Amino acid sequence: MRKKLLTAATGAGLALATVFATGTTAQGHGYTTSPSSRQQQCAQGAVDNCGAIVWEPQSVEGPKGFPGAGPADGTICSGGNSRFAELDDPRGGNWPATNLSPGQNVTFSWTFTVGHSTSEFDYYITRDGYNPSQPLTRADLEPQPFLTVPLNGAQPGDTQHHQGTVPQKSGRHLILAVWNVADTGNAFYACSDVNL
Repeated sequence: MRKKLLTAATGAGLALATVFATGTTAQGHGYTTSPSSRQQQCAQGAVDNCGAIVWEPQSVEGPKGFPGAGPADGTICSGGNSRFAELDDPRGGNWPATNLSPGQNVTFSWTFTVGHSTSEFDYYITRDGYNPSQPLTRADLEPQPFLTVPLNGAQPGDTQHHQGTVPQKSGRHLILAVWNVADTGNAFYACSDVNL
């Protein structure tokens, strides 16, 4: 009888531990809302066939250290997370795009569901000649961010807004926003399609 009770208690303990562990990792973290990111458009139903990102727009988390490290080329918009591979599909260059003007002062906004101690936020833009019908690679991006916002270990609130100037470019481009977390080995990635 004792052996049965011990086995049942151990099983219940493992089940509870699994529930709690799953609860902490599945809460997600944050995504860009302005300009609208691919994951936001999926969550809002602006595009179809998005897979699991519809329910977890805040969960595009991958290795940090971009561009020297981080997700592999072709998987940058999903943060290298295969569950969200739909974000890497260029859809023939037909993702809805936000209209911006070169040289325009823009507010880049994030929404957070779970905060983290933060190193900085980096914003990259694609080079001239970028082909929006192909998955994003490092070679498509300017090598340096056009905007970096340091937080020096501070934790953002529910939202974060950054002022920046849109680079002098024209045509279809993509802005990659990277939230570099200070207290884990990961970062969060968001791709926003824009027309300049």
